[in-house]
Amino acid sequence: MNVLIIEPYFTGSHAAWASGYQKFSSHNIEILSLKGQFWKWRMHGGAVTLARMFNDSDLKPDVIIATDMLDVTTFLSLTRKRTGDIPIAFYFHENQFAYPWSPDDRDVSQKRDKHYGFINYASALAADWCFFNSRYNHNTFLNSLQPFLKHFPDYNELASIKKIAKKSSVLPLGLDLSRFDEHHLDEQNEPPLILWNHRWEHDKNPGDFFKAIDAVENAGLDFQLALLGENFRQVPQEFEKALKKYQHKIKHYGFAKSYTEYAQWLWRANVLPVTSIHDFFGISVVEAIYCGCTPLLPKRLAYPELLPEDEAFYFYNDFENLVEKLKSVLKKRGETDQLKCFVEKFKWEKMAPMYDAELERLM
Repeated sequence: MNVLIIEPYFTGSHAAWASGYQKFSSHNIEILSLKGQFWKWRMHGGAVTLARMFNDSDLKPDVIIATDMLDVTTFLSLTRKRTGDIPIAFYFHENQFAYPWSPDDRDVSQKRDKHYGFINYASALAADWCFFNSRYNHNTFLNSLQPFLKHFPDYNELASIKKIAKKSSVLPLGLDLSRFDEHHLDEQNEPPLILWNHRWEHDKNPGDFFKAIDAVENAGLDFQLALLGENFRQVPQEFEKALKKYQHKIKHYGFAKSYTEYAQWLWRANVLPVTSIHDFFGISVVEAIYCGCTPLLPKRLAYPELLPEDEAFYFYNDFENLVEKLKSVLKKRGETDQLKCFVEKFKWEKMAPMYDAELERLM
């Protein structure tokens, strides 16, 4: 079967997902993509460019899977002579209703932030099936549609919500976790190493992360820090302040120069306190858990889907609870918990056959 992945934002986790499925699928996978930049313009205009590229190509897919950055309605209208009989699946890495807006974004003050959600809604309505990478993503999208549509003056089309719900399911991300194995390290840290391996952005809430670090520092507990992650604009002030205050404890600061370096830091790390206010799946968390790092996760967003409910210690209810559990882990002096077995289900070796079967069903 010939499968075409359409990705208007081909970078980071979106690119890794598309390339990973291409690598592990039993089907023939082609990728039609644009550079991962200017996300708003990709959602508005990417479909026009990708439709032109598709029409100019000799691609003959049996099924198409597009991601949530694509305006499916525009793409289909511009390619209708070639795509009229091709089933199309819509994959939600995120949804614009639940994605927190940056307080510095001009669209918020100018009240132009609703159309991106409408693109997601219309695309889901036009697609033959909708896949979500987590129950959290699925539920926040569907639960947001009624209040969103009621915002408009008439013809709210509330019945369309049930239509979308009936053709929606959860299909978790596949991750190439096996490649971490060749970089395995058995180093023992003394003192224990606290890890940050997310984007350096406001939605990952570095403020609470460093407040927790301050709390364990004030409690007299010893630790080291590895501050990894990508920053797309200016460095958040929380990181700059931490660099000055904890310079003697910071073993790494900034984006890892290579995958090998990134993987080795994950194997070295002992504890991952997560303070994010947004996460539709938690790739960086899964990677750290796979490498033996003990996670401390907020009991919300998509995180409760990563570990069994009876693993209650690894979830906290509020900031004080996070600090309490972080102190407990640090007092263990670097001993890590083996939770790898719980996240191995996300390996592409296991997920690719599920994707293949879903697309065959859609055919």
